[in-house]
Amino acid sequence: MQYYSLHHKSPKTSFKKAVIEGLAKDRGIYFPEEIRPLDNAFIQNISNYSNHEIAFKVIQQFVGNNIPEPVLKEIIKKTLTFDFPIEKITDQISSLELFHGPTMAFKDVGAKFMAQCLEYFNEDNDEEVTVLVATSGDTGGAVANGFLGAKGVNVVILYPSGKVSDIQEKQLTTLGQNITALEVDGVFDDCQEMVKTAFLDDEIERKLTSANSINIARWLPQMFYFFFAYKALHQKKKDLVFSVPSGNFGNICAGIMAQKLGLPVKHFVASTNVNDTVPNYLKSGEYKPKPSKATISNAMDVGNPSNFIRIRELFNNDLQELKNSFSSYSFSDDETREKMQDIYDISGYVSDPHGAVGYLGLEKYGLQENEIGIFLETAHPVKFLDVVESTLPVRVTIPDQIKKVIDKEKVALKISTYEDLKSYLMK
Repeated sequence: MQYYSLHHKSPKTSFKKAVIEGLAKDRGIYFPEEIRPLDNAFIQNISNYSNHEIAFKVIQQFVGNNIPEPVLKEIIKKTLTFDFPIEKITDQISSLELFHGPTMAFKDVGAKFMAQCLEYFNEDNDEEVTVLVATSGDTGGAVANGFLGAKGVNVVILYPSGKVSDIQEKQLTTLGQNITALEVDGVFDDCQEMVKTAFLDDEIERKLTSANSINIARWLPQMFYFFFAYKALHQKKKDLVFSVPSGNFGNICAGIMAQKLGLPVKHFVASTNVNDTVPNYLKSGEYKPKPSKATISNAMDVGNPSNFIRIRELFNNDLQELKNSFSSYSFSDDETREKMQDIYDISGYVSDPHGAVGYLGLEKYGLQENEIGIFLETAHPVKFLDVVESTLPVRVTIPDQIKKVIDKEKVALKISTYEDLKSYLMK
């Protein structure tokens, strides 16, 4: 499998090189040259396969011969160590919980998978690689955990000061070892722009890669969730509609990839907070990124989502074709809090603000009689403790994964400009 840059100026490359580079030299993100649909018999008989077997069949064509089959199967086994339960809210709407991993966020799968791929590629290489990553909240903790202690890998995480939750900050600033946190005076988009600029700076001699969803090894494993959900629900003989809380649009893009592989999904809803670049694009036909705004669903505070260019590519850059399978709606913090309360009143289910936005997206879409709506719960409510406990009449139990970091001392270096980042990377 070859990968090409969506800016179409860099040469095609292998899975291995795309993972190590993260971003193409022309600043474009990588995209697979071909997407071969899976055998229909596999889809029809998916209940007969374990999650590990499903994941291997889904990802293998994209890895190709860059990782031997036995090694790839072992990587998958080490990645998928927890469950992805579906919780019924109403007769027609359920939650797909993606937060049962070590950092209690959906990004645990992609971060762990990528870390192991990178470690395998560096096995016989004495040259260290620096993973440079921007986070709006959950990516940083997942990457820090996934790469902790990885041979030949240093991790540098940029996060916006005061715009991640206290627990998210602890998860990315307390681990030490090969993990360094840089607290940026700005918003997530500033962090992301710094990362992209560093990749193109020839004066930086470090070997850099990214663990944001721009990296194919972070992005592609997110396809697994959608196959697992289909496995759990396909016997109901209903059409599936997924609503994905969306910030950088990597998760929903992976879902559309799953659909292109043959997974029977009727429709995708990209549910956003007031950072509404994509909903506005669907209305106007003009893509106009804008500065991000801070909200209670901070993991979605992205004004210029990197992965939306991949989604457009999947639909041949045809707006009408996109609209046939894809909708996007935005919601305010007030609407989010109201929906968190509604979900709790209906079912006793405690949703985090991102999940509530996902639920709102399903309501806005308007499910038909033969459709089942699944919204993705991308993080445990404890990650947004202040919001949840000030909105709902509950006390959230602190899980063991969080207890490990909550009392540790934060260690972070403060930076304001790209030059500050460059200075650190050139030490």
